Amino acid sequence: MHLEYHEQFGKIIPPERIDLTTAEEFKEALQAIYDRGYSFIIVDCSRLAIIDSAGLGNLIMFQKKLQERGGELTITNVDHHYIRHLFDMIELDRVINI
Repeated sequence: MHLEYHEQFGKIIPPERIDLTTAEEFKEALQAIYDRGYSFIIVDCSRLAIIDSAGLGNLIMFQKKLQERGGELTITNVDHHYIRHLFDMIELDRVINI
């Protein structure tokens, strides 16, 4: 899990998989950015190839938390076909800016 802190936003680049074994680490990384006071978080999915319901739940939970703070979670670089298809299928773009 790679974290970056910029002036206006925090950025997380998760590994290839966000599943039951890594979802807690992903949540903790999102929380670390949130706890630094950031209202905008970017999740760079350039390496992501697999995400399960635990990972999706973390994305949605943090989108809600950031909205309450007047910010938002943005997902970028959805390059893997499986991830793109999954996000399209569940219409994640209705909840999170992709």
